[in-house]
Amino acid sequence: MTNLLFIGDIFASPGRSLVARHLRDIVGTEKIDLTIANGENAAGGFGITPQLADELFGYGIDVLTSGNHVWDKREIHDYFARQPRLLRPANYVEELPGAGVVVVGARNGVDCAVLNLQGRSYMPSTDCPFRKADALLRDLPPEVKVRFVDFHAELTSEKMGMGWYLDGRVSAVIGTHTHVATADTRILPNGTAYQTDVGMTGPYHSIIGIDKDIILRRFLTQLPVRMEAARHGAELHAVIVAVDESTGRASAVRRHTVT
Repeated sequence: MTNLLFIGDIFASPGRSLVARHLRDIVGTEKIDLTIANGENAAGGFGITPQLADELFGYGIDVLTSGNHVWDKREIHDYFARQPRLLRPANYVEELPGAGVVVVGARNGVDCAVLNLQGRSYMPSTDCPFRKADALLRDLPPEVKVRFVDFHAELTSEKMGMGWYLDGRVSAVIGTHTHVATADTRILPNGTAYQTDVGMTGPYHSIIGIDKDIILRRFLTQLPVRMEAARHGAELHAVIVAVDESTGRASAVRRHTVT
């Protein structure tokens, strides 16, 4: 059995601090073989820098996924060529730096594929994530059975659609982007672990990570505001998936939270 840990969107310094304090203990206690985390909000809530990516890898994260905010810090563009374990959504145009899939060896010696896709509803324009998923899976070596998908999307219906579309073809489809953990963790009929959104690793005394007073002022006045990350109520939200590496089917999935 291969145990995967997926950490929800790491938001600013409170999120990074949680990972620094707790990741090694989680990996040891839960016998984790591969750690994946969404890092697109690591830099103050907007983007990620090479320095912060290196910092997160140094804490023990094996693969960093991302989403629409991955392009916010221009200095990350050249970093993709140096570090293939930082992914960007695969269904952005091919000319952009980086890749949306990587195959890495887990601690137990099993090769695992991590795929990063982005939804299209209320999101920046991208190619079809469903057809891109087909293409990525078609190109993967057939012997790589453990396949994890971070689907970074806004709509619950689009995320559910991806879960059903890939059921039986990947080990897990876990959603990111909305920063609110959903209570629909389950294994679909053909063996794919699913959760609409894993939640956020960051400050929960906030509105999806941003200082709540700033967002409330925006709602009340409709005036532009400067977004600032909140600092309090930090929680780590993650999902642990157990996968049979001989079949690629998930045998168990559960939410994991640290406060």
